[in-house]
Amino acid sequence: MSKTDVTTAPFAYDGLDRVIHEKARLGLLTSLMAHPKGLAFADLKQLCGLTDGNLSRHLQVLQEAGLVDVNKGYEGNRPHTTCRLTKSGRRRFLDYLAVLEQLVRDAAKAAGTAERAGGKTEKPAGKHEGAPGRLGVQTI
Repeated sequence: MSKTDVTTAPFAYDGLDRVIHEKARLGLLTSLMAHPKGLAFADLKQLCGLTDGNLSRHLQVLQEAGLVDVNKGYEGNRPHTTCRLTKSGRRRFLDYLAVLEQLVRDAAKAAGTAERAGGKTEKPAGKHEGAPGRLGVQTI
């Protein structure tokens, strides 16, 4: 499957990975990005507001995609599961964030264009200009 040509479909946003884009998985990856050494299952559960079953299933999807490592073991006699981003998972997440940031810039530009036109439709906001230098959202 080939990527959509940015010049013919500037709003296709092929980099919005469906594995990452799901709300719970987006929260999990953000939590793990903030904790490079990893997090315990219970900590992820609390941070993301998920049940044991939901968290297990989302971690399984992320693990199968190669985004996270899940290490199961014991601390004393109690089971202990630790999760962390893989190196490729970190890279894929950063790439995803760059596309998401472009989407936000395009939407803000389109909203500003529509406002200036008094609600009339104008030419769509620009093309993708490559990865952004840093993450951040500007208010309109």
